Amino acid sequence: MDVVIVIPAYNEATTVAGVVTAARVHAPVLVVDDGSTDDTALRATEAGAVVIRHLARRGKGAALATAFAAARARGAASVMTLDADGQHDPADAPSLLAGARAIPRAIVIGSRCDDALPCGRALAIRLAGFWVNWITGAAVADTQSGFRVYPLALFDAAPPRGRRFVFETAILVAALRQGWSVREVPIRVVPYAARQSRFHPIADGVSITCYLVARSLARWATELGTGLRAVGGIVSRERRIARHARMLAHASPHAGTPTWGPAIGVAFTGELRRGLIGWWRHPRMRRARRAALATGAAPIVLLVVAVIVATRTSMPTRLVRVLRRIYDQDALPPLTHAVSPERQEDPRTWATVTR
Repeated sequence: MDVVIVIPAYNEATTVAGVVTAARVHAPVLVVDDGSTDDTALRATEAGAVVIRHLARRGKGAALATAFAAARARGAASVMTLDADGQHDPADAPSLLAGARAIPRAIVIGSRCDDALPCGRALAIRLAGFWVNWITGAAVADTQSGFRVYPLALFDAAPPRGRRFVFETAILVAALRQGWSVREVPIRVVPYAARQSRFHPIADGVSITCYLVARSLARWATELGTGLRAVGGIVSRERRIARHARMLAHASPHAGTPTWGPAIGVAFTGELRRGLIGWWRHPRMRRARRAALATGAAPIVLLVVAVIVATRTSMPTRLVRVLRRIYDQDALPPLTHAVSPERQEDPRTWATVTR
């Protein structure tokens, strides 16, 4: 058995049968009923799925962990996950599976277009994507999509973590830090079949934010350490000899003349200027400047979002534009490899980006 389609479900009796029926066209289906109080398990079974039940609700992350273990026990090499509420169209499954076959060591994500999502949800995805990019060095447009294909071998290196919606973010960060890659495939956005999303802006939003903040702080610690090593490198013997040689070569026409001292001063100024410009324009520094702006704005953003959620008002259009600009992944120069920056500090691995 190559792939199993996994569907975590909680009180989805009205939609789960249709999702299972459509998904079974592409692969065997395994449903984890996460402590439902309705007929979710019965409807899924009648539609032809293998059903595993949690006696009590444990969260989406726990349901997926149960499903992954069961799929592996059944001999699957990979799993496809999609939601039971009908927001994912199983007709897109072949595109994701083709992506998984093309890149075996990759998480394949069904990526949704911002314009097809509610404004608040699209903005949350953009913010999460920015921080995942800062932490891992990999640009992922839709870090929150639950329509994915995972190689089960991934979980040997990155065990599933997170009980609720933080799972999708946590496993993505863990995979990228372990050297796995991510491939995104465009999918259709289907309106929720029977209800609003079970994603809670406060509870789940705070959980994801706390996770990303903790990893971002670790990233800043890495940047500080790298910066200190770079400063130490400036005064290293090799670079000092090379710098002095360039200065002497620049001033050599003035040897034995009264202009020798000023020529050395000009050469030193040129070395200092080139060093400062190179430091300021370096991709790592450009990433740090953008992340510093985003980090400084984060407390204000969280406060404003909390007020908007509490008062159930819409987010001002001007604020949305400002946040889209601040948390723009395109402003983060890319790394040439989707490898943990903690493990890949050689400046030669950075891509040159002209802006």
